[in-house]
Amino acid sequence: MAEIAMIGAGSLVFCKTLMADFLSTKALEGSEYRLMALTHTRLDKMHDFVKRMIRDNKIKATVTATTDRREALKDADYVVIMLQAGGVAEFKQDYEIPLKYGVDQCIADTMGPGGVFRAMRHIPKLLEIARDVQELCPNAIVFNYANPMAMCCWALGRVPDLQFVGLCHGVQTTMDLIASYAGVPKAEIDFLCAGINHMGWFLKLHHKGRDLYPILKANFEKPGYYVNEKVRAEVMRHFGYFMTESTGHLSEYLPYFRKNKKALDLYCDEPSFGGETGAYYKYCAMLAEKFAKTDPLSIESTKLGPRSAEYCSHIIEAKETGVVFRLNGNVRNDGYITNLPNGCCVEVPIYVDRLGLHPTVIGNLPPQCAALNMTNVLVQGLAVEASFTGDPELVMQAIALDPLTASVLTLDEIRKMTAEMLEAEKTYLPQFAGKKLRPVPAISIPKNVKRAEVPLDPALAIANRFGQLAKA
Repeated sequence: MAEIAMIGAGSLVFCKTLMADFLSTKALEGSEYRLMALTHTRLDKMHDFVKRMIRDNKIKATVTATTDRREALKDADYVVIMLQAGGVAEFKQDYEIPLKYGVDQCIADTMGPGGVFRAMRHIPKLLEIARDVQELCPNAIVFNYANPMAMCCWALGRVPDLQFVGLCHGVQTTMDLIASYAGVPKAEIDFLCAGINHMGWFLKLHHKGRDLYPILKANFEKPGYYVNEKVRAEVMRHFGYFMTESTGHLSEYLPYFRKNKKALDLYCDEPSFGGETGAYYKYCAMLAEKFAKTDPLSIESTKLGPRSAEYCSHIIEAKETGVVFRLNGNVRNDGYITNLPNGCCVEVPIYVDRLGLHPTVIGNLPPQCAALNMTNVLVQGLAVEASFTGDPELVMQAIALDPLTASVLTLDEIRKMTAEMLEAEKTYLPQFAGKKLRPVPAISIPKNVKRAEVPLDPALAIANRFGQLAKA
């Protein structure tokens, strides 16, 4: 049966969720699970818990634990990656340093300074794993759960012949909300969703042949609906389509919602809907403090229930049985979305069977949707290039193109912030060892400075001429 390597198995919450899904899947009975983490601290707790789940539910399966990644990967059929380099301590830097400069992030793991620096920490680790996969289990399918999903998968897409897919739960959880907002059962909705991770567009929403968009749009003109989804509602009202991400996430990827107090008060003032400052870091810090004092797995029930919303177990089941499964996943853009760059990471429908993963060709997105995606794709591309080349200038330039950062900081402020983050996180940034941003000193301009004698720009000459005519 399947041999599944779990890389980053010290993730007490997420690894537990995926393991419960696997053990609940009848088609995966008899599988071997190899839990791998860098240290035994959490790994041993997870190993003990999985053994209890297997025993208490009388499941045919074996589980081993190791701190040796190569041992875990040897001849694996599937590789699940859920790493977080630097943990909560580095996440704190991603959030607090930009906030000091005025960049107010909510999640800080996908875009913006936080997303770029998380990518800088994760991409070298992912490439190490990918090289091991090429050597030790070249036929394995790699499932990436590490964020920032698009940047990480863009980097993985540059590894020759690597079979991978990046998995998120934005599409399936948003479909729960859409079903509620439109008043129809989720299972009866036919939909087409495509774009980039966390900025996927629901291009079609049908119920028994009827377009659901008129109902959805009409409901979001009502205050009771609008207050639930201020950011997504505004994007749909002005750009025409509903998206996969919530207020907290989506408010960071665009320049309209977090750039000043007015925008924050207007769109991100509801803590219960996740738009508040530092929401995800504060949640992670709370969990870390809690887990330092108690072992949550020691009191967790081993009873297996229905599978979670995560796709991973369903994909492996389809590959093992041949029963086709459809998901939305993140892959290299090999012509799947034709008005986004080839080679970038796109999130599109994928069908899975015994032969593997089969992404769907979408063609062109609506031009306004592709344009909004491109504001993020350009940042992602520069960030990936920065990690591959070890060029700190590209890090600064990626952050300078970030829509939120660009809406609140000058280029000089962005350079200073980037330099501070590079220094603060250097332990986890080996690709930039010994490298620093070049200094760009401020230029002092005396009050009565005389302009240099150079030919006047033609456009400026015309403007001056019109100014003189207006005065006359």
